[in-house]
Amino acid sequence: LFVVNVQANANKDVQDSIVKIYTVSKIPNYAIPWNSSIRRSHGSGSIILGNRILTNAHVVANETFIEVKRHGQIKRYQAEVEFISHQSDLALLRVKDESFFDNTIPLEFAQLPQIQQKISVYGFPLGGNSLSVSTGIVSRLEHHTYAHSRENFLSIQIDAAVNPGNSGGPAISNGKITGVVMQQITKSQNIGYIVPCVVVKHFLEDVKDGLYDGFANLGIGTQKMESKTLRDVYGMNKDVSGVMVMKVSTLSSAYEVLESGDILLSIDGHRIYNDGTVEFMPQQYTSFMYYADKKQIGDSIEFELLRDFKRVEVEVRLQNVANDDLLVDTIEHDVMPRYTIYGGYVFTPLSRNLLSKKGSNRLELSEAASKWATVEKDEEVVLLKVLADNTNRGNHNITYWLIKTVNDTEFKNFEEFKKLVANSKKKYLLLKNKDGVKIAIDNDKAKGIEKQILKRYSINTNCNQK
Repeated sequence: LFVVNVQANANKDVQDSIVKIYTVSKIPNYAIPWNSSIRRSHGSGSIILGNRILTNAHVVANETFIEVKRHGQIKRYQAEVEFISHQSDLALLRVKDESFFDNTIPLEFAQLPQIQQKISVYGFPLGGNSLSVSTGIVSRLEHHTYAHSRENFLSIQIDAAVNPGNSGGPAISNGKITGVVMQQITKSQNIGYIVPCVVVKHFLEDVKDGLYDGFANLGIGTQKMESKTLRDVYGMNKDVSGVMVMKVSTLSSAYEVLESGDILLSIDGHRIYNDGTVEFMPQQYTSFMYYADKKQIGDSIEFELLRDFKRVEVEVRLQNVANDDLLVDTIEHDVMPRYTIYGGYVFTPLSRNLLSKKGSNRLELSEAASKWATVEKDEEVVLLKVLADNTNRGNHNITYWLIKTVNDTEFKNFEEFKKLVANSKKKYLLLKNKDGVKIAIDNDKAKGIEKQILKRYSINTNCNQK
């Protein structure tokens, strides 16, 4: 009886720390960048140390108003985002009225679970208003794409029921948080994913100084070495394994430390296998980036590598996040899309948000999204669409057109592009793509129809800045 009561009290402590989150969001439209919509949604969260609520970033992304309610209570309290990591899909909320936390016990964090370890998922999924608890086991631990950011981090696959509304709620094992419910695979039978406690702890450690720095990016491309013939070319016998560096971003802190053709043999003393994995738990393998993901920005990481058939040890200081190295940034959140309209021509930076729109995944744009940024070029610009007018006839059907030059001048980013357009003193503005195809805009006519274009298409302003 005593054991049963202890377990009942433990379950009650967990339940009292579960929170329902109500979010009103302003959702941008990257295909029509001056438009947005309002969405009301709900998710889940848990109370942790320091009178904070831990949840998913996607539960509160693009928020305009947040309310929270504890399990077993009726009153809603206004909350605000204190820190957010869109990379790892995590957020911390503060409640303005701290009486919200009266008589609550903050949940603690567990270590990485074992395969087949039992877990319980707490939250407020669709289908009812009260707290829901579903149970299951850990099925896998490996790197997986986080839907919110499209970046890859360690994740835990579970077979407990995960449904819309569960997002942000805790996965509990032995009374402690094993991870945060993140996403599910649609059209599947009970395949859900949670952000593991090690990723959560990294986030919490990161923001201790009051700033969010993010998860480090090496800025390198690698190739697996599973081909015996390829390993023979690089002098790798059966006892040697690793991955080959194909390219290094010139903006990366690894630039001039790692070189194309290097074979990365180990990372921080952990052997890298030919398929690009490391053994991070006994008989459990995941991407070698696991050990880079554990580091904070500013930390260093050591590699043993094979270069010109000789073993070399190098150290890389981790200074960049993915957006520092990529020509096209990762998915944007909490901002409205940037655009400018000139003569009915709508220009915008190329973004992954735009690429994710149906019908916009053109080969040229996708190719640009796979490139590294450079000192000379850190953003692409596209002609998104043409708002029809007599002055731009002949070009009305042009969409998603990647621009290389303005009056034969290349530009670094969207801001430089806008300056070239605004400061053009010539009669015509000539835009050119990489194939040499040109679009000509009469500057006087473009300026003359500006107000008319905005009025005709019910647009409040001809530009939006980040």
